[in-house]
Amino acid sequence: MTFILTFAIALIVAIFATPLSMKLGQLWGAIDYPGGRRVHKTPVPRIGGIAIYAAFWVAVIFMGNWDRGIWGLFFGSTIIMLVGVVDDIFNLRPLVKLVWQIVAAAVLLFFGFSMNKISLPFMDKPLDFAAIGLGWLGLVLVVIWIVGLVNTVNISDGLDGLAAGICFEAALLLCWSAFRINEFTEAHLTLALAGAALGFLFFNFHPARVFMGDSGSMFLGYIIGGISIMGLLKTATILGLVFPLLVLGMPLTDMTFAIIRRKVRGLSIAKADRGHLHHRLLDAGLSQRQAVLLLYGMSGCFGIAAVLGALGSWILAAAFLIADFALLLIILMRRATVLTAMSRRHSK
Repeated sequence: MTFILTFAIALIVAIFATPLSMKLGQLWGAIDYPGGRRVHKTPVPRIGGIAIYAAFWVAVIFMGNWDRGIWGLFFGSTIIMLVGVVDDIFNLRPLVKLVWQIVAAAVLLFFGFSMNKISLPFMDKPLDFAAIGLGWLGLVLVVIWIVGLVNTVNISDGLDGLAAGICFEAALLLCWSAFRINEFTEAHLTLALAGAALGFLFFNFHPARVFMGDSGSMFLGYIIGGISIMGLLKTATILGLVFPLLVLGMPLTDMTFAIIRRKVRGLSIAKADRGHLHHRLLDAGLSQRQAVLLLYGMSGCFGIAAVLGALGSWILAAAFLIADFALLLIILMRRATVLTAMSRRHSK
């Protein structure tokens, strides 16, 4: 019952706080205007991350029994959310944001977060584990992990409801993992995150009345990364990291291709473009809703693969992963074919 209450509180607070964040966006000038690579047609407030932050932490406050790890998440996520708010209003330079992301990630180190021990299952005995000591490298990995997930969620925030929906799926998957290993604190945290994301999604699904902005996307990535490390500290199993990686497999793949694409073109990896997966789906003729629902499904398949792998069904897990990556490749190749055809027509 307490778990349902945690989810319900986050959901309700998000539903009431999101309209307030829309008014703050208008008051502070945090407005996303149409044009360029943006796909929306009217000005939209982009500071909805404040509502997600409030919903999550109000639910966690009612949960009570804060331990050292939760305090670390609170201070670090507050920093990352405030940096996002400033960026939503004033458009910070990418390097400035990166520095503050590293600072927020480093906060967790002072509260005991580390990847100093990771256990890998033997190939022939999935339930047996062999510990690998990482030492100081575990501290560096925490920062890389958090910053990586922060930017992964951030890059997925390109269509109405996309980032919020994917993070909702990620939260549910992490919740399943937490219940499976009887880590009820992490279960509460993931349910609070799921409730906050779902409540915000009521206003963010197409046609969106508010965007989460960097304040929301960076906060969501930070919390997902932090919770997964908390689970890792309790179990020392690599599954704590595999779950969020797989459910975020679609935006991770998109981010990887974006980095490669920009490097090949001689551009900065922080240079925004219109080559992301969701842009390609729109260019292929899908509506925003169709594109978002398709990407939800792809993320869900990655999540199903994670669950199947945890249950030892490696063949089925591999089948889901292959199908997902094949679909990604088809989308990318179709876009390349269209561009080639257009280029030939123009050359004639």
